[in-house]
Formats: sequence, structure tokens, C-alpha cells
Amino acid sequence: MITQSTTAPSRPSRWLRRFVNVEPTEIAALLASFAMFFALLSAYYIIRPVRDDIGVTLGKDALHRLFTIVFAVMVVLVPLFGFVAARFPRRFVLPAIYVFFALDLLGFWLALTSAGRTVWIAGGFFVWASVFNLFVVSLFWSLMSELWSHEEAKRLYGFISAGGTAGALAGPLLTQGLVRLVAPINLLLVSAMLLIVAMAAGLLVRRLRTGETGWEMDAAGGGIFDGAVKVFTTPMFARIALFVFIANIVGTFFYLEQARLVASAIPDSAGRVEFFSGRDFVVSVATFLIEVFGTARVLRRFGVTAALLALPFTAAAGTLLLSFDATLWAVAAVMVAERIVAFSLANPAIKVIYTLATPGEKYKVQNFIDTVVFRGGDATSGWLYSSLGGGLGFAASTMGAVAVPLVLVWLWIARRLGVEHHERAAAIS
Repeated sequence: MITQSTTAPSRPSRWLRRFVNVEPTEIAALLASFAMFFALLSAYYIIRPVRDDIGVTLGKDALHRLFTIVFAVMVVLVPLFGFVAARFPRRFVLPAIYVFFALDLLGFWLALTSAGRTVWIAGGFFVWASVFNLFVVSLFWSLMSELWSHEEAKRLYGFISAGGTAGALAGPLLTQGLVRLVAPINLLLVSAMLLIVAMAAGLLVRRLRTGETGWEMDAAGGGIFDGAVKVFTTPMFARIALFVFIANIVGTFFYLEQARLVASAIPDSAGRVEFFSGRDFVVSVATFLIEVFGTARVLRRFGVTAALLALPFTAAAGTLLLSFDATLWAVAAVMVAERIVAFSLANPAIKVIYTLATPGEKYKVQNFIDTVVFRGGDATSGWLYSSLGGGLGFAASTMGAVAVPLVLVWLWIARRLGVEHHERAAAIS
């Protein structure tokens, strides 16, 4: 923990305090954290519309199989990550994995330049992008929960999250600007460079928070399956996993229904990319405003429980709407609302809970939940959607009847998780 200064706030501190309750000694690390998440999400959102367009092109029947493949890849990769986290100093884990993904982007650029968008390369890129965004974001939040305390997180995570949202906004805008100057395939190189910038910012924020030596040099230790074991044996982690799992089942219902409607309503690839970019733009602007002006206030005034409950309540309203009127714009509106609440309230609340975990748990448990559990929800939802008659649409099938009970269970889990967080935070304060 950094000792707080008693000197008068500087001009940058006074300016930042208009938006976030930051102490003078926290400013540099806060801005580095903001910049890291900005570069990271910019890198992903440059390639996200391409991934979503590939998903529509391959079709809804291929999508649920691809989600299953993504889940299988996660199951293989997480033990490998556990091996790395257990044996190498934590300060080296994130930079090494970010460099690995940047090299992957270079490899896809070479493959697509020489072979074009074949079915195998397109499917491979969809799977890779679905793995990439979860791993790099999970590692980012593991670093944040390691370096910021529980009380600091409640004050600062909203602003740090806004860095990612600003990146999610800048990515599509950068894409639209650069695509007029360079071939679309070359945007993969821009994404790779932004990922390297994020890595450099991560090294800086660690140096600013903990220095160059000490406990952060240690490996996480333990076995490669520690993350999974702790999820199934620790009630708080089990509830986080169930919260994330159900959130993704319901969210993927919406995603697959949107893919079905987009394929029939927007026949050309350019139009679909424009639709997805426009949707992401709306989500990013609204989320950014809430994160800067509302997230910290909600967490401090109403608590983690209220922030968690907001997401299943939003999904419940969306499920009821789509059960009666599953048009493209209704689905898009539901997805926009759900993502705004998830990014600005529910996700920061979950990340605040992780600050109460041990350093090893912050990497292994969080990574297992953010990857295997997250994509397990995608895979489960894909098969449910297909078996319940997804081709008939949300309103014409039994999906609403399945989604409503899931949302009710989700509400109960959110409530129990919030209560347990409050009890654990009170016990250690």
C-alpha cells in the first residue's frame, strides 16, 4: 500500500477530482491504468466488427459449434496458464502473454494476406478473437486487483473502466478512419501495436504501485488446477462463477438471436459491419458517461449488491420484451442496455470483490472464471438456442420460457454474492 501524502493537491489532482475521488499519490498509477485499458480495448475493438461479421457469414448453425470450440480451447489453455502462473514471477506473466497475442495477430495478418479469408482461416480467427479478448482483459483485471486495495477499487475502478470504454469507442472510430487509408487486413497490425502499448503501460503501473522488487516478484505457486478447485470449494468464488455463467447464457441468447435477424435483414457485409460498429458506439458512449460520473457513486452509496442486481433486472426486462416482440431493433436495444449495465456496474462490482482474494487467487481463480466459465456459458447457450428452435426466433420458440427461470436464479445469486461480499469486507476491515 502506498502512503498517502498530506500536501495540498496539485492542479492535475484538482482537475481529476471533478470526476473521481483520487489522492495525489495515486494520479500517475491511475492514469497509467486508464491508458493500459484504453490501448487494450482499442486493440480488440479494431478487430471486433470483423469477428462479428465472420460470425454472421458462417451462420447461426456454425456459431454454436464455434462457441463450443472456443470453450474447448479455453479448457486446454487455462491449465497451461496455471502452469505459467505457478512457476514464473507474476510481473512477467502479463507481458509474456500480451507479446504472444501480438505475434498471433502478426501471424493472422500473414495468413490472410497470402491465403485470403478461407472458411478455416475465418473460423480460426473467430475462435482466436473470442479467446484473445477474454485472456487479455482477465489479466488486466488480475493486475488491477493485485495493485489496488478494496477501498481504492471502489473509488477508482469506475474511472479505470472508463479507460476501456474510451478504447472501445476509439477502436471503431480508428477503424473507420484508417480503412480509407490502408487495406482492412492491415488493421491487424495496428491492433498488435496497441497491444504492445498496453503491455508497456502495465509495466509502468506495476512500477508506480509496488516498485521493482518485493512480493510482486513471486510466482503464484500451487498447482495448475488451483483456480478450478477454489471455484468449486469456495462459496464466494462459486457464486461469482454462477453469476458469470448465467449472465453469459442469457447474453448469448440475445447475441445469437441478433445474428439470426441481422443475417436476414442486412444482406451485405459492409452493412453488417456498420451495424455492429454503430451498436458498439452507442454502448461505449453511454457506458463511458456512467463509469465516469456514476459507477463509483453507486458502489459507494448503494454497494456492490445493487450494482450486481442491476444486470439480471435489465436482462429480465429484455427477456420479457423479446418474448413478445423479437425484431432486430428490439434485440439490438436489449443488447445495448444489457452491455451498458454489465460494463458500467456489474463488471466493476465483480472486480471489486476480487480485491478481497489472495494474490494467487486474483490470477488463477479470476482467469478460470473469466475464460472457462465465461465461454462455458457461451457454449451452453449456443446448444440450448439450437435445440430450442433458434431458427424460429425468440418470440416463436420456448427460449423465453427457459430464460425467465434462469434470470430469477441469477437474481438470487446476485443477492447472495452481494451479502457475502459485505460480510467478508467487514471481517477484514
